[in-house]
Amino acid sequence: MDITLIRTFIEVANTGSFVAACDRLYVTQSAVSLRIQRLEDSLGHPLFTRSKAGAVLTPAGEQFKQYALSLLKIWEEARQQIAIPEGYSRALTIGAQYSLWPRLGFQWLDRLQLEMPELSLRAELGMPERLTRFLVEGIVQAAIMYTPQLRPGLLIEEALEDDLVLVASYSDATVKDAEDYVFVDWGPEFIHAHALALPHLTNSGMSMGLGALAADYIMHRRAKAYLPARVVKRRIDAKKLHIVADAPLSPYPAWVVWREDIDIELLEVARKALAKVAQGAEKEQEKITGDLETMQEFKTGESDGITNV
Repeated sequence: MDITLIRTFIEVANTGSFVAACDRLYVTQSAVSLRIQRLEDSLGHPLFTRSKAGAVLTPAGEQFKQYALSLLKIWEEARQQIAIPEGYSRALTIGAQYSLWPRLGFQWLDRLQLEMPELSLRAELGMPERLTRFLVEGIVQAAIMYTPQLRPGLLIEEALEDDLVLVASYSDATVKDAEDYVFVDWGPEFIHAHALALPHLTNSGMSMGLGALAADYIMHRRAKAYLPARVVKRRIDAKKLHIVADAPLSPYPAWVVWREDIDIELLEVARKALAKVAQGAEKEQEKITGDLETMQEFKTGESDGITNV
């Protein structure tokens, strides 16, 4: 069976839309429709009920979905196993968001190579939605991200305690000034807490869904934004970004998502390796939050700590 048909079926099933599926697959809507038609012809049953509102799985489609996921998983396992280079006996593919690779993901790879020299490693990049799809399909076996999506067959664990800290490109920035504030969308929880704690910054004239990439934008303009403390540490040390001392912190942990069927021995080694790397990353972050506490105490003359966003 053509694995492309299976991938297309999964995308339509997950999105509930032929249009959304074609955007994810980078093909035309007619191509998606043709693939689903071919699959339905092969199975002898309609898999979706089409309407203007989208596409809903039929009973046959619901039943086939589990087999489709299994087929994708088996295909990926076979593809990865065959691709293991000579001299290696195991393989592991890890995914992560862009901002989590430099200070967490790369060190995780280093640690795994030390712990398991026989392990062949592959790295993937993506936003949470893409990484979750890769996990479900078996393309990756583990992924680190900020906003995990719970799916059957996946296990979610906290990987790293992190904080979002308000930083600016100039040293005398204040949280009270909304004129140069750039709102970075860090997800529903942050948006809700941000609206309660900093209502005057809610209707920013500039908003971004770029995550940690927004640091480059902020650094080259007179602007400020909330960014992960761990991500901006080097820029703060280099005086390219500055902590806004009167701004509250916002907790923003990173999570690791595992496939539940990952080899137990490999899981334990990978889990311990990531924990060691996370410990080092958290120590670096503590310096930033400690500096922020000191700056706030100096400005206010108080030592009650920081109120979280």
